[in-house]
Amino acid sequence: MITLRRAKERHCDQRRKREIWLTFCPTESNDPLADGLGTLETLNEERLPPGAGTPRHSHHDAEVVTYAREGALAYEDSQGCSGVIQTGEFQRMTPGRGIRHNETNASRTEWAQVFQIGLRPWQTGLDSGYEQKRFSAAERRDGLCVVASPDGRKGSLRIHQDALVYSAILDPGQHVVHELSPGRKAWLHVVQGGITLGDLVLTTGDGAGLMDERAVSLTAQAKTEILLLDVGVELPGPPEMDVSRDPRPVVDTRFS
Repeated sequence: MITLRRAKERHCDQRRKREIWLTFCPTESNDPLADGLGTLETLNEERLPPGAGTPRHSHHDAEVVTYAREGALAYEDSQGCSGVIQTGEFQRMTPGRGIRHNETNASRTEWAQVFQIGLRPWQTGLDSGYEQKRFSAAERRDGLCVVASPDGRKGSLRIHQDALVYSAILDPGQHVVHELSPGRKAWLHVVQGGITLGDLVLTTGDGAGLMDERAVSLTAQAKTEILLLDVGVELPGPPEMDVSRDPRPVVDTRFS
């Protein structure tokens, strides 16, 4: 089963001189996706004007993977940790108990575009911490590039969830198949461009949840950037994973 979430159907918050589009909105009581999908809790796209920021807030026990697509995002938390996420970088933040933080567009002249993915951990009370890495456009053009995983496979960020986070930049006509193990779900988000997913056409800002499907099979219709999350259900403890290989192989074929 595939559930669509069109870009215009996302909840938009334009307060405090910033624009945030929420793929999942917990206040929408009639929305079956209000609480996310499996271990995926939030997927927000945020645009910050020069110098603008967010008020200090907490994420409770949810870990956050942040992707700076354009511009640079400065962050600071209540323990004095601070830094900057530059364009093309991904960061894993484990907030820890009672930690509050805020983010600010580090530029005084350029807008920033960031994506934040909130993931439910398999345990509470994790120690706070950060991990950050740049994944180049070249790495992400080779098909699906894993940027976060529970075992840190292939140099990805290490997270505390039963989830795999992928990023890809696709050329027109490029076809990608990502197999899903039984019981797994997936969320596909089109960052920019357009794809076909079976008989469906998705464009910039659109998303789709896949449940009880054997694979995610898509074809880029233009130069396209996507995020793909392979998620399980919430677990009482760490999932058993084979760290020697990726159990969900990716097949990437270019059409002639």
